[in-house]
Amino acid sequence: MSDKLYNKAITWASDRGFSNIKANFGDYERPTPYSRPKEDKPYIPDITGRKSGAKCYIEIANKEEDQKRSISKWKLLSTLAKLKGGKFFLLAPRGHKAYAERMLKKYRLDAHLIYMPAI
Repeated sequence: MSDKLYNKAITWASDRGFSNIKANFGDYERPTPYSRPKEDKPYIPDITGRKSGAKCYIEIANKEEDQKRSISKWKLLSTLAKLKGGKFFLLAPRGHKAYAERMLKKYRLDAHLIYMPAI
C-alpha cells in the first residue's frame, strides 16, 4: 500500500479528533497484532486510535490484497471495535469503493465506509 494512502488516512483520523493514533506504517507506534486460533500470521490493524475514550480501528480497503484474509481481518476488527465500545472505519481509496461496498454487503460487516477521495 502506498505511503500517500497511509498519510491521507492518518490525517483523516487526526483531523477528526482521534487520539493515541498508532499505525502499521513509518515511524508510528505499531498497533497491537491480533491472532486467531489455528492461524499462523497475526492481523495488524492499519491504524488504531481513540475517540471519546473508545478504541477505534481504521483499515484501508484494497482489492488487490488477499480477499479471504482481508475479510477475516475486517470481521475481527469490527468485532473488537464493538466489544471495546468503538467503531470500525473502512477507508476506500479511488478505484476501491465498489469493492469495499460489495464486501461490506456480502459479509454483512458493521463498518463505517469512508471514501478516500472525499478526505
